[in-house]
Amino acid sequence: MIGQVAPLSGVLADTGREMVLGGQIYFDYINAKGGIKGRRIKHVVKDDGYQVEKTVALTQELLDKDNAVALFGYAGTGNIGQLLQDGVLAKANVALIAPYTGSETLRSPFNPYIFHLRAGYADETRVMVDYFVNNGMKRIAVMYQDDAFGKAGLAGIEVALKQQGLKAVALGNYPKNTDDVAQAVKTIAAADPQAIALISVNKSSAAFIRQYRATGKSPLMFNISVVNAQALARISGAEMVRGVAITQVVPYPFSDVIPVVKEYQALLKQYGPKDAKPSYTSFEEFLGAKVLVEGLKRSKTISREGLMAALVSLNFDTGGFQVTFEPKNRVGSSFVDITVIGRDGKLMR
Repeated sequence: MIGQVAPLSGVLADTGREMVLGGQIYFDYINAKGGIKGRRIKHVVKDDGYQVEKTVALTQELLDKDNAVALFGYAGTGNIGQLLQDGVLAKANVALIAPYTGSETLRSPFNPYIFHLRAGYADETRVMVDYFVNNGMKRIAVMYQDDAFGKAGLAGIEVALKQQGLKAVALGNYPKNTDDVAQAVKTIAAADPQAIALISVNKSSAAFIRQYRATGKSPLMFNISVVNAQALARISGAEMVRGVAITQVVPYPFSDVIPVVKEYQALLKQYGPKDAKPSYTSFEEFLGAKVLVEGLKRSKTISREGLMAALVSLNFDTGGFQVTFEPKNRVGSSFVDITVIGRDGKLMR
């Protein structure tokens, strides 16, 4: 039994559904092949609506009632941080694999229970700031979610700016689980920046972009990888979000040059809904599911302890994307790429 708590309702619902889909198609594929050591995977998903208290309660259900052997594909820096703070993972001695967050607070100080597939927000924000500066933009503002996630991204931006001898010209934020960005728009527009770094999820990002465009100003906007370009285009219109840049932490999922991308596309077509299309979000969790299954295959016993022991020394080429864990390193990749939203909301490299 693999347990997943994901935001299937609320402001992050689009992302949550894609996260679940990416894992589900790979688990279905493995089951169709006979499972792992003769045992089928049962993928149990619970909806937390991106709310911290629900994340904790539903995780306890997965561990205590459902007896999950592993946890997979969670979202939310604050949500996962609460699991650590409450000792939920430590008490159960259970691995959480491929969380959809890059916060440094979940990586340092070191904890042995979270196995990160993606690069950290510090890596993404450094790439953002380097891009701004290399293209002559030094007046940089930040719009961020007012919670652990947003503050983690903000901290990354501020460190990267300091390394360039710069400071943000304006900071704007909004409350978690809302798209109440009007004050952030007003504050940042008053500073008239050349570029804006967004540490924000789909609905709030779309609202900010739409409202900021209405001011008549047109700085470069650069979002972090947790957003989905198709969702931004659907909410605010493709032309409205055209030109927005997004950092990415897994390879481009829309071509079949890399073997694992080709595999993902084939299984999405075979096991996904008829209208399913490739996305960075579902591809990231597909990779996470591959890593989890590989850990189970290498486990001496299919148990929480057996999986943890197998993952600790995992050095795994998924098919063109390398994931490596070590006894004192739970960050499997430092890959960061840059994409831009083009026509019809489609991402270009």
